[in-house]
Amino acid sequence: MPKKLKLLHHKHSGKLQSHKHTSYIPLLALLFIVGFALIATTTYAWERPGPASSSISLTGVVAGQPPTVAAVIESPIDGQHFSTTPVTISGSCPDNTLIEIFKNDIFAGSTVCTTDKIFSIDIDLMFGQNVLLAKVYDALNQAGPDSKIVTVYYDVLPTQSLPLTGIRLEGSQLVLNTDVAIKGVFPDKELVLPINVIGGTPPYAINIMWGDSKNSVVSRNDNATFNTTHTYSKAGTYQINLQASDANGRVAFISIAAIVNGQPSVTSASTASTSTTNQLLLLWPLYVCTIVAVISFLVGEQHEKQVLARRGLLLQIR
Repeated sequence: MPKKLKLLHHKHSGKLQSHKHTSYIPLLALLFIVGFALIATTTYAWERPGPASSSISLTGVVAGQPPTVAAVIESPIDGQHFSTTPVTISGSCPDNTLIEIFKNDIFAGSTVCTTDKIFSIDIDLMFGQNVLLAKVYDALNQAGPDSKIVTVYYDVLPTQSLPLTGIRLEGSQLVLNTDVAIKGVFPDKELVLPINVIGGTPPYAINIMWGDSKNSVVSRNDNATFNTTHTYSKAGTYQINLQASDANGRVAFISIAAIVNGQPSVTSASTASTSTTNQLLLLWPLYVCTIVAVISFLVGEQHEKQVLARRGLLLQIR
């Protein structure tokens, strides 16, 4: 006959046990530390807000001394003759400057002086004598001294070929020009470049190489000034090369420096401030709820102890 099942109560049955693995003191200390960090973060966010929609941010640059050293045209040499065009103009220059080349007082092209303090640029020549001059400018467009002039000659023959394409040079010469020596723009913003086509016989075809592996071809039926546009995706210095040809196969060439500046960071500051504010709006209610929960457990336990004591059921508290 099977034995009767006998259930024995545990010795702690009906007794309130002490918290052996939980302490309110470390928990309250942790809440204090978290609260201090939240207060510090909130104060920092309020004292350093992002730009308001109605605020205006101004940045200024104090002009320093303009360049004191002139550029030097080292090639070509004075008195040199050419039978083809364009030709390469090169020489030395002050660092961090822009070099503009003029031929017979006509703007011929611009380029940036390299960190090695040298410049090199291809330009067209006018028929016959060309008086070459290099002008130097700093980042604020302050002019330095002019270079010594170099006189070269473009000898026009009845028939000849240029490196770019075969052309006929009888009649008036084709010339490309622009109203600006340098163009500045921000990334992803449209750069506008005005172009003048002088002489030649229409229609004209202008090939524009933007310096970022992209090019544009523009057709024109007259000599009127027109604008062409381009957008750069990255900051940097680009050399824009323009080549034009007319109905008779004449060719003209000009090179212009374009400087693409870094994008201002006003928008990112505003976005960071908004993100911090949104996080605080979420963390503060959670922090308050945690404090309320801990206090509720503490008060509830004390209340339970008092109830059990009155009933005579509190036997041991450690």
